Amino acid sequence: MKYILLVLLCLTASVMFGQDLIKRPEKKNDSLSFEKKTKPLDPKKKIKNDTIILTIKDYKIISFERDTTYLDTTLTIQKEYKYNYLREDDFELMSFSNIGQAYNELGVDFERVGAYPNLGATAKDRKYLEKEQINYYNVATPMTELFFKTTLEEGQLLDANLAFNTSRRLNFSIGYIGFRSFGKYNDAQVESGNFVTTTNYLSKNGRYALRAHIAAQNITSEENGGLSEKEEQFESGDEDFINRPRVDVYLDDASNKILGKRYYLDHTYKLVRTQLDSTRFEKTSLSIGHTFDYETKYYQFLETANDTLFGEAILSVIDDKAILKTFYNEVNAEFYNKTLGRLTGGVNAYNYDYYFNSRFTQADGTVIPSRLNGTEFGLVGKYEKRIGEFDFQADLKYNISGELAGNLFNASASYAINKNNRLRFSLHTSSRMPNFNYLLYQSEYLNYNWNNSELFDKERASSIKGELLSSTWGNLMVKYSNLDNYTYFAPVSDVAIEDDLENAFLKPLQEGNTVSHLKVKYEKEFKVGMFALNNTVMYQNVTQDTQVLNVPQLVIRNTLYFSSDVFKKAMYLQTGITFKYFSSYNMNGYNPVLGEFYVQNEEELGGYPLLDFFINARIKQTRIYLKAEHFNASFSGYDYYAAPNYPYRDFVIRFGLVWNFFS
Repeated sequence: MKYILLVLLCLTASVMFGQDLIKRPEKKNDSLSFEKKTKPLDPKKKIKNDTIILTIKDYKIISFERDTTYLDTTLTIQKEYKYNYLREDDFELMSFSNIGQAYNELGVDFERVGAYPNLGATAKDRKYLEKEQINYYNVATPMTELFFKTTLEEGQLLDANLAFNTSRRLNFSIGYIGFRSFGKYNDAQVESGNFVTTTNYLSKNGRYALRAHIAAQNITSEENGGLSEKEEQFESGDEDFINRPRVDVYLDDASNKILGKRYYLDHTYKLVRTQLDSTRFEKTSLSIGHTFDYETKYYQFLETANDTLFGEAILSVIDDKAILKTFYNEVNAEFYNKTLGRLTGGVNAYNYDYYFNSRFTQADGTVIPSRLNGTEFGLVGKYEKRIGEFDFQADLKYNISGELAGNLFNASASYAINKNNRLRFSLHTSSRMPNFNYLLYQSEYLNYNWNNSELFDKERASSIKGELLSSTWGNLMVKYSNLDNYTYFAPVSDVAIEDDLENAFLKPLQEGNTVSHLKVKYEKEFKVGMFALNNTVMYQNVTQDTQVLNVPQLVIRNTLYFSSDVFKKAMYLQTGITFKYFSSYNMNGYNPVLGEFYVQNEEELGGYPLLDFFINARIKQTRIYLKAEHFNASFSGYDYYAAPNYPYRDFVIRFGLVWNFFS
């Protein structure tokens, strides 16, 4: 609540003080320009009659990788795809009935971002913002973005962010994502809160740069265990059960929760800096840097009374809690030369403490430890070079001490054939231990206690990818991946599967043979006048000795839409229909105790169409969205599952907006 009040206070102040500052906004080339009467922050800004002309390029968004983009207030079909709870294109995901409940994967990628294992509960933490997802800002004047969208039954989704500065060199942002959705089915409520504040600083002489953020996040979900009478009450289409609260579910007193806090700091100082050349770029520089990252995170499963769905339990009240605390420090040096490129090298230390507040002894006397902790040391390196239209990047993380990590290497090369066509190739290889919940877990449920920290080997992933990015021919991506020691959850009893009790016998397993995965993805849009057809097609093929990796062979999305200026160009309108389809396959099952998906090979799901109708509009800086989701639900058959026993959502109409305003 204190975060919400703080954000609202800042937003209110921004609106109140911003009314007299901006003299005249107008539309120019589908972006914005402002005239502001104030003393210029930058003497090179164009000044007209004591007024600075600001454009949208004065509002910069800086990613974790230091890539800079500008605020985009246009309305495109890609914005339509990203207008959701995750705020990303969910083409390769399949949502459960309630928003944010869980997302099954229609496509997989094995590239690792981090060199160390994560806590786990990967089915529940998609909205948990990692450090690589945090953006930093450099703005000319205060900038606010409000994102709102309705949810299911009670609740709302609001994402508010304010970026501002105290000088041209010191920028801040503060944002809060508040979400709650009651859902259509019993005991499926989901709520989350993400508070993030950032700062970005560059000294006057350009030698010292700093960026930092603080993130406090929580995701809480009620768990109903899925439909207990799916054939009679859901698949039959019985009108008595179209009112979804009448549909029976397995659980009515269970929930899980992810909570985390992170403090991140990254700063550099240039020891050597040569005179800028005529292009305003440095010829040579030498700098030192330091990165600090401290994070605490826990996953908890609660149940007021144990249930036979998960087997026998020690206590009647279930309270399982896995805690992970990590502390990361890195010291590096960076050398840059206009001719030789940019080379970075450093050392890091990673301290981890994964633990439970209990100690478990099995019936045979085997003790399940309560803690995995230690410190690991490694080397890091990075190289970047641009020669004409050719770009090359490579980064390396190599562990020299410790048991969790091995190595992580990425390399990419791209070449601009011309302004409309670009080729890009990339290589990835990594090795590290599986996530902590595969290695060690303790629960009040007897079968959910294991210690594999000395039994499991490091997962080794490697992939090679080629891409053609063309505004003429479309975007084509081909990727081939190999995975050794693939680790997954699966039931270990065939009898239990027949009785729908696979969750009672779930265990982490590791595949000894190599699993190979081929992904081909093609995207192309065709335009005729005001009409357009946007197409995305993905093909996947898995080679494996044991069926441990299940994905659909084909995923398709087609959007036919109309777009035009209306009302004397006061509004830009976009409306159309989106068709999505994926071939049937053995979809992964979902386990609420672990917050994880597991492999099952008994039930094929999929092979059904999903149709959405949308009307979107843009008025100045405001984008308005209205969508009829899955409007074919009532006449195409009730077989639309997102996982065994977990259906996709029924037909629903939702609306919302994204609004940017400036002070």
